[in-house]
Amino acid sequence: MNLKIAIAEDNSFLAKAVIEKLSFFNDLNYKFKGINGAELIGKLEVNHNIDVILMDIQMPEMDGITATEIIKSKYPHIKIIMLTVFDDDENIFKAIKAGANGYLLKEIDAENLHKCILEVLNGGAPMTPSIALKTLNLLRNPIIIDTSNEIEKIKLTNRETEILEHLSKGLNYNEIAENLIISPSTVRKHIENIYKKLQVHNKMEAVLMAQKHKLI
Repeated sequence: MNLKIAIAEDNSFLAKAVIEKLSFFNDLNYKFKGINGAELIGKLEVNHNIDVILMDIQMPEMDGITATEIIKSKYPHIKIIMLTVFDDDENIFKAIKAGANGYLLKEIDAENLHKCILEVLNGGAPMTPSIALKTLNLLRNPIIIDTSNEIEKIKLTNRETEILEHLSKGLNYNEIAENLIISPSTVRKHIENIYKKLQVHNKMEAVLMAQKHKLI
């Protein structure tokens, strides 16, 4: 058995610690890592032959919960285990809702991490005991998450949608301008507005976020 593992972790020291834990086991094959959700998704575009992702939650540019939701929609075969220091109710709730298959704290030792990876591939939902208890409490007393400011409320103009669709095909500013018979500076202005509305920082994030929320 050769299980292919990817990691999303912005802290290089913690990433090395996880990779070292994986190296103890011959059946675990570490493939690559992303320093945030967006970078990991970019690497999955090149190679999504991955069995399990160990996903941090709090990362710059794109957090682990957003990345989990996007990855699960595009690559449902990949199992995702949240590996984090955050055990608060809201993060647990959002991670489960996003499609996470397990939720572990980073303090987990190598042997138990290995056991949990095997468990998730056998259809289980591994959780650190304290997380499992919180999850049971969440089921008994569901929390209400304020979604009033979520991106679903954002409306793009017809022109912004057109430009996003062109971006998703890999076209640059000049090519989009030529296709839509507008100036490159106008395209750039529209893209700036799109970034603000979608709360993203680059083209790839904008396209992924728009696809996630079915805006294109």
